[in-house]
Amino acid sequence: MDKRTELQSTLRIDDVPTVRGMVAQKLREAIMSGTLKPGQRLVERELCEMMGVSRPSIREALRLLEADGLVNTVPHRGPVVSTISLDEAKELYAARAVLEGFAGRECARLHDPVVVRRIGEALAKLKTAAASSDLAGCLEAKTEFYAALIGGCRNSFIERMLKPLHDRITLLRATSMSQPKRINKSLREVTAIWRAIQDGDPDRAEECCVKHVKAAATAALDMIARSSAKASLEP
Repeated sequence: MDKRTELQSTLRIDDVPTVRGMVAQKLREAIMSGTLKPGQRLVERELCEMMGVSRPSIREALRLLEADGLVNTVPHRGPVVSTISLDEAKELYAARAVLEGFAGRECARLHDPVVVRRIGEALAKLKTAAASSDLAGCLEAKTEFYAALIGGCRNSFIERMLKPLHDRITLLRATSMSQPKRINKSLREVTAIWRAIQDGDPDRAEECCVKHVKAAATAALDMIARSSAKASLEP
């Protein structure tokens, strides 16, 4: 066997796990939209019936989501949608503020018209969804906004670090965004970010990003604290 044939034999991919990937993506979307809620059990048999796939595909998909922190295996209960403690949330938002502030600064500094347009388009979708009180539409538009912001900073390390943070924070976003007036406040905050980037003002863009994350943290931490207090009073 020559070296090329040996290398080809070593690197060849014989089976692409498309079903596993599709199942994981569908479950990810259901978790991020709030259809599957934090703490909810993920029963393999029920998921097989609903999704029309085999148990091995479900198990592999759950392992992928567990690696991303979206699913947690609890003794005697099995896999459940992950929950976030108050202390963990504080750490998540503190890290996000630093990384996202840098991403906003770099987007403004680079001032790429394509990136500015993508952020503006996501913002327009968010405004439309907010006007009709479409929570699912708001969540989708916010995801597009952050994707454009993070991708626009052109720093692959920042992107790799922020993605898992956003995945975990999305567990809270559906509930925090449903709080009275939060959508409109969030809309004003991300509009300020876009304007700073559009103006090519790195300092202001970073400041607006940090303010937005801190405001989101306040809403989310308040929600977690109230939820914990309510749970402690239940018999």
